[in-house]
Amino acid sequence: MNFPAELKYTKDHEWIRIEGDIAYVGITDYAQKELGEIVFVDVTTVGETVAKEEAFGTIEAVKTVSDLFMPVTGEVLAFNTALENKPELVNEDVYGEGWLIKISIADAKELETLLSAEEYEKLIG
Repeated sequence: MNFPAELKYTKDHEWIRIEGDIAYVGITDYAQKELGEIVFVDVTTVGETVAKEEAFGTIEAVKTVSDLFMPVTGEVLAFNTALENKPELVNEDVYGEGWLIKISIADAKELETLLSAEEYEKLIG
């Protein structure tokens, strides 16, 4: 499995890529493999500020639906609309074209509570 070192991770299997005050959020390679074939991503929080560890949407695979949790508090600026017609991008390019949301970070100090790639790998065993 692949866990890029430049990303931060949550215990709930989300990743975050920081680009200044903006960040991209998605699910990890581990999470997409556990879920299986992704068939739908539902994000209804665009324009809202969502607290760290609160749900910002759901992701649906063939056999299950899972909540998606915010890695840090922030405003959801955008949903990856490419996923509307091609949700399998999450499986195909989990750290690239398969990103889920773009957020503005409310409190950069919260980033310090996230896991490094090495810590995340230990978490999932």
